[in-house]
Amino acid sequence: MNKQDTLQDISKKTGNFIRNSATIKVLFIGFLVTVLLVPTFMITSLMTERASRRDSVIQEINQKWGNSQTITGPFFCVPFKSFQTDKNGESKARIRYMNILPERLNISGQIDPKIRYRSIYEAVLYNIQININGNFAIPMLHQSFIPGENVLWEKAVFSVGISDMKGIQDNIIIEFNDKKFKANPGLKTTNIASSGIGCIIPLSSTAKENSFSLKLNLNGSEQIHFIPVGETTSVNLKSTWPSPSFNGSFLPTAREITEKGFSADWNILHLNRNFPQFWEGNQYKVSDAYFGLKLLITADTYQKTIRISRYALMFIVFTFSAFFLSEIINKKRVHPIQYILIGLAIILFYVLLLSISEHLNFDFAYILSAAAITTIITGYSESILKNNRFTLTVCGILVILYAYLYIAIQLEDYALIMGSIGLLIVLTTVMYITRKIDWYSLGRDQIQ
Repeated sequence: MNKQDTLQDISKKTGNFIRNSATIKVLFIGFLVTVLLVPTFMITSLMTERASRRDSVIQEINQKWGNSQTITGPFFCVPFKSFQTDKNGESKARIRYMNILPERLNISGQIDPKIRYRSIYEAVLYNIQININGNFAIPMLHQSFIPGENVLWEKAVFSVGISDMKGIQDNIIIEFNDKKFKANPGLKTTNIASSGIGCIIPLSSTAKENSFSLKLNLNGSEQIHFIPVGETTSVNLKSTWPSPSFNGSFLPTAREITEKGFSADWNILHLNRNFPQFWEGNQYKVSDAYFGLKLLITADTYQKTIRISRYALMFIVFTFSAFFLSEIINKKRVHPIQYILIGLAIILFYVLLLSISEHLNFDFAYILSAAAITTIITGYSESILKNNRFTLTVCGILVILYAYLYIAIQLEDYALIMGSIGLLIVLTTVMYITRKIDWYSLGRDQIQ
């Protein structure tokens, strides 16, 4: 045998070893999995982009109807004179403002939810009818550094903070001590709220109780919040919306949620928050004590598809593992190109799910997408391996994986434990199937 024949023989044996070596094949499959992560990331980016598009459309609808509303108050903004001595020794007065919060605040509201559509997107809007009543107690000024004679009680401004003024639907009439006053837009200061309505209502430093009541007819979207400015604050909300999400610094003390709607009650003391009943200027930030609810859309398609896309790597690895074990057990080679096609089919599931779920019910879209991909991969495995038993095995693996994934997204709180148990079962199954394989002999035996 000449030297050239010897080199060809060595080259042939080396090529056979590379093609038939289990270790080399595992490393190459790992490389293919890494490559397939690129289109997976692209699909996740597409999902995020579609969700962002949805959010921008909803925000546009909300801005025209009325954004999320936060009601602060009512409260009084009372001017007083503050005297300072300049460098020439002259005393000059300037006007400063004292904030007075109500002693008792009762709020009740009926939320009428509305769904508005633009293209394939939907926005949750609402109209709320709010009744507000309570009373003010004039504070004991000796507890502060404000001289009583410097307070301009006759110029006190009754104020209510409303975060989005576009949502106001009716004129606001304030009843104060059996007198009626018409509210005007704008606040005297922004010490407590940044926007709202107000009117001058003279106060008397000797009055023991100052009762008030008013009604608000507001449009808003998604969320409604309140600030507990009363020494005791009671809020009752009712709606026909079946899926509220209570949020903020305080949860309801009592609530009832049914398919026909919900009702919720809050009872908050001034001791539960971090600001007093009266103070000067803007030294306290009352917005941190907000509470309320969000009208939740339970079937958030984009949130679910993004969560599902996190399992793409697991699907690729498990499916490739099944085909690799078929190579080892059945002595049938699967070409790298075929692995890539199978991987792309798995990734295509997420594109199908995203596109179909934008037009149909999410559960129905999931079933259609999973059935299509399972059928494609099962038929392809039959054509390349010519083994009915393995084909049924691949079909069973995909059905189990898609069923497991569906259950995992439904039980989000238990996703970790379900994932751990699922991986344990898979690892145990693989170890059992491959327990009798002599991995060292695979490099010597050619796969037919």
